[in-house]
Amino acid sequence: MASSTSSILLIGAGELGTAVLEALAKHPRRNGGKISILLRPSTITTQDKEKRRQNEHLRSLGAEFEAGDTVNDDVPRLAAIFRRFHTVISCSGFGLPPGTQLKLSTAVLEAGTPRYLPWQWGIDYEAVGGGSAQDLFDEQLQVRAALRRQRRTDWVVVSTGLFMSFLLEPAFGVVDLRARTLRALGAWDARLTMTSARDIGRVAADVVYDPRDDVARHVVYVAGDTVTYARVAELVQRRFGGGGWTRELWGEEDLRRRLEERLDDGMLKYAHVWAVGRGVAWDVQSTLNARRGIEMQGLEGYLRNMPDL
Repeated sequence: MASSTSSILLIGAGELGTAVLEALAKHPRRNGGKISILLRPSTITTQDKEKRRQNEHLRSLGAEFEAGDTVNDDVPRLAAIFRRFHTVISCSGFGLPPGTQLKLSTAVLEAGTPRYLPWQWGIDYEAVGGGSAQDLFDEQLQVRAALRRQRRTDWVVVSTGLFMSFLLEPAFGVVDLRARTLRALGAWDARLTMTSARDIGRVAADVVYDPRDDVARHVVYVAGDTVTYARVAELVQRRFGGGGWTRELWGEEDLRRRLEERLDDGMLKYAHVWAVGRGVAWDVQSTLNARRGIEMQGLEGYLRNMPDL
């Protein structure tokens, strides 16, 4: 893989984009080079105090802003932007309209961008397979197919498992702290892999600044932790204490029936994929971070750093 890092473009500056920028900015192998972030023009010129503080934080890390709109800009417009950068890292994906990731990848390939890290930070979509309850995952398979068909752009797909913050999203169903409810998807002894956004950023930065043959044009796996739902429940109860916790099992068949009644419920679609259990867990010992000696935060440590209820 080409090692030049003269110009990097991050798409988006949410939880993941900010974590990637922070890791890039302080990586020991960084040797200059421009880091830019693609943001909507309205975000760059915002008068909202919180967003302005976020923009100031991004600039304090040395980021420059590039105006663009992943949803409304067409492929030629995006390709014209991407063409000016050596590496494009897509950090924006959750909640975007269907077709956005395929459009971004098409624009990257049309631009001839030397290196691309697409929005594939998640589970093993090929193990999940096509036609899953979460139809957005089919688009992820199309992105991978497009990348593999060509040789001009190097790419790395980083499979991270669940974002740890998403594990604690009540709408996902596994952990609802306010309702003091803990659930298993599929079975209590089923496993799931998860990684914090901060650690995903650290691995992404290491892939960018320390490119090796073990990542070029490969799907690689990282993990902060791989645990059972029973272990999740145990750790959450230990961290937040008190009584009155409820445990529930959401079985695959039950979720499938509920989906038949609520076909557009995106969170139910996610929950069903995890209940089926394909492609959602792998051993920490076999990961890229283990091979490179990158120490990651486990679920227990992540919960410890959370504020009390």
